[in-house]
Amino acid sequence: MNTQTIAVIHAAYEDAPQTVAMVEVPKDVTVAKKLDLAFMLTNNIDHAWWENEEVTPMFPEEACRSTCAGDMVLIENEKYVFERIGWRKI
Repeated sequence: MNTQTIAVIHAAYEDAPQTVAMVEVPKDVTVAKKLDLAFMLTNNIDHAWWENEEVTPMFPEEACRSTCAGDMVLIENEKYVFERIGWRKI
């Protein structure tokens, strides 16, 4: 499968935005699907999110919080912020 690497950036509770993960998503899906996959793959559901096969953790600590409202995803040169309901391009 053709994949694309996108960046997950935590900014909601940080002093400065920090890239916490690089996530592999299918290249041929919609932007909305890529954003949803990035969100899902960087949330603790059944296990720590950085253990997901599609995720390369980029944080220096032993653990990292889940992605939440106020955090961002960078797809190529376009950035999106996760809001209470859905995503907004910034």
